[in-house]
Parts: sequence; C-alpha cells; structure tokens
Amino acid sequence: MSETLDFRPMEPADAEAVSRLILGAFGTFIAQEYSEEGRREFTRYVEPAELIERVAAGHFLLLAEQDERLAGVIELRNHDHVSLLFVDAAFQHRGIARDLLSRALAVARPARPDLERVTVNSSRFAVPAYERLGFRQTGPERTVNGIVFIPMAHELTSD
Repeated sequence: MSETLDFRPMEPADAEAVSRLILGAFGTFIAQEYSEEGRREFTRYVEPAELIERVAAGHFLLLAEQDERLAGVIELRNHDHVSLLFVDAAFQHRGIARDLLSRALAVARPARPDLERVTVNSSRFAVPAYERLGFRQTGPERTVNGIVFIPMAHELTSD
C-alpha cells in the first residue's frame, strides 16, 4: 500500500466521484452476477443523491484517496453493517479495503462500545476478500430484488 493514502469522510461534493468509482468496479467485477432487476436496484442505491441522503441519515462513508484520486470507499450503516466496500481496480491488492475497514471500525467502536460484530451482504466475487478481512459466511446465498449476496459477519475482539 502506498504511504500517500489519505482517508476522510465523504462530503456531498464527493458523491458523483464515489458513485462513478462504485459503478465502475461493480460493472467490472459484480454486475454479471445480478439480474437486470438487480443491476437497476444497485445502480439506484449508489446514485449520488442516495449517497448524500444516507450520510445525512447517519451512515458513515469513508474515502481513501491517493494524490487526490479516489481509490476506495466504505459505507457503514448503524456502525455495524458494511453496506458498501469498493476499491478502484487500479488500486486493488494494496491493502486499501483492509485500511478502510479498520478506519471505519475505529469510528464505529466509540459510537457503539457494545459492538461485537460487523456484518456484510457480500457479492460472490468479494467473498474471498471478506474472508481475508476476517468475515465468515453466516447463511446461504440469497437473492433480494435481483441482488445476489452471501451474508457474512466479522466477530470483533476487544483489543
């Protein structure tokens, strides 16, 4: 991983770039797993206005940037569910997802001192990456609104 990575919360002005990064990675790695309905549902979920609305409602979106270029993003809902974790293809395999998760949990833990586990509904493609981050499958693959996912959880230790 590069030493020049910067991490910061998403601001409304970032929403367009965040949406583009997510949709680019989604199109390259995940879209083929979904039905047309699922692709539409996911695209709607990551529209800039939707991202801004969720931040205003209390979701936490953290960005990773290198030399002012967006490299990755994580979104936490209720401090205990990863609703988005995407790294631009050009920045993958550098530990950015791990750093994003670690930094997001550093924000979540003080807000939720009782936090014992974090969940995610992983795409098939991302299961190996989540397993490397300490997540384990907690149920069978499901499809909701055309979105295929595997429920996973990461049990947190009290460091």
